[in-house]
Amino acid sequence: MTKQLMIYENAVPISAEAHRNLAVRQGTDFRFAAALNSVPLVVAEFEKAAAEYPIVFAGEGPALTPAAVVGLRTDENLCVTAAGAWDGDYVPAFLRRYPFVFANADAEGNFALCIDTAFEGVNEAGKGERLFDSDGNRTQYLSNMLQFTSDYQAQHALTRAFTDRLRELDLLEPATATASLPDGSRISLGGFLRVSTDRLANLDDAAVLDLFRTGFLGVIHAHVASMSRLPGLLARAERRASEAKAA
Repeated sequence: MTKQLMIYENAVPISAEAHRNLAVRQGTDFRFAAALNSVPLVVAEFEKAAAEYPIVFAGEGPALTPAAVVGLRTDENLCVTAAGAWDGDYVPAFLRRYPFVFANADAEGNFALCIDTAFEGVNEAGKGERLFDSDGNRTQYLSNMLQFTSDYQAQHALTRAFTDRLRELDLLEPATATASLPDGSRISLGGFLRVSTDRLANLDDAAVLDLFRTGFLGVIHAHVASMSRLPGLLARAERRASEAKAA
């Protein structure tokens, strides 16, 4: 589980003075994520993501993060094609948000909307969507991205509450996934955690009821079901190997 935040190379606060002529061509080229073998998720995404990707947990303590596994090796994303397209039905919000992100703006903990100016889709040639109009006012596109990023930030807080609850109930256990590749070799994907179904089954009624009422029980079930998606990743690896051999 590596390099989750490395896609942001030069995130700077957005301002009409500095970025009045800036435009963004977004959503068609995902080569910026080609080296991610996992992508962070928020709890609102679990149901859709679980239908396609294994969902695991990485990190320790408060830094514990749920993520969709999209590669079997370090620096490998099996969902990004050579042309940069996303090969999958669901694109995680973490990637749809890019190149925008909230960052701490001051000591009081206020956030500022930032943009990664290193993203190749950022330009001053008017390609894509402008951030500001000719009068320096925020465009509808920028307003929409501000709302999307704000909603994501709120979901991030809820996701932190979810992972904190998993840790409080001691439901997580280390796990390793092993796969056989088309060339006959075997690799192991480790360094992640999953919910132990045995520990979940042994929770007392009060804890289960609390998980149900908070909505976290359904999120857990989506995670558990997603672990059966590993063969789908293997199929992607086999398809990519076949395409490379044919080329």
